[in-house]
Amino acid sequence: MGNPTPDPSGVSPAVSAGVITDVLMKLATQVPGSTEATADEPLPRAQALARHAAAKAAAISGSLALPPGPLGLVTVLPDLVTIWKVQQQLVTDIAAVYGKQAALRQELMVYCLFKHGAAHLARELVVRVGQRYLVKQATRQVLQNVLKKIGVNITQRVLGKSLSRYVPVLGALAIGAYAYYDTAQVAKTAIETFSRPVVTDGTDGEPA
Repeated sequence: MGNPTPDPSGVSPAVSAGVITDVLMKLATQVPGSTEATADEPLPRAQALARHAAAKAAAISGSLALPPGPLGLVTVLPDLVTIWKVQQQLVTDIAAVYGKQAALRQELMVYCLFKHGAAHLARELVVRVGQRYLVKQATRQVLQNVLKKIGVNITQRVLGKSLSRYVPVLGALAIGAYAYYDTAQVAKTAIETFSRPVVTDGTDGEPA
């Protein structure tokens, strides 16, 4: 068999918006556990976790981007999934450090992962009200619609990342740097969120 023919748009068929939406739905319903304990001073620990996760994401993403040309396009989806899992664990660990792991619903996970790149969409799931964050209880259809829109945004961004795979080494460095930045932004959102009270819409009692 010969080398795969690249899509004229520069995006691999494996990373269509529909495929990405399906992946996001599976990830959104899987909130990982954490071995982190609640910290007396959570910010320094959360920042250390963020640096470690960002460096790990950069190394993974940069390595997967090393294969040049069409071969590199095959790694786009595994790259996205692996980085999202690193970021998922980071969000869970930061929630645990702040003593908020019990409040980490799938809506809040999606908000932390994608707020920095799609704030207007993330606000359909979580909103800040004064000094607290209100998590809306979303039906599966609502969650799927939000993730579908996020998937379209990500697919458009993947176009640029895919073209970078045609520039050996420099392209990998750029992609690794973006993974570091993206993960740092996820950490920033998680720290901002879990450092304040978090409540779920429709529930009673004191906020977490």
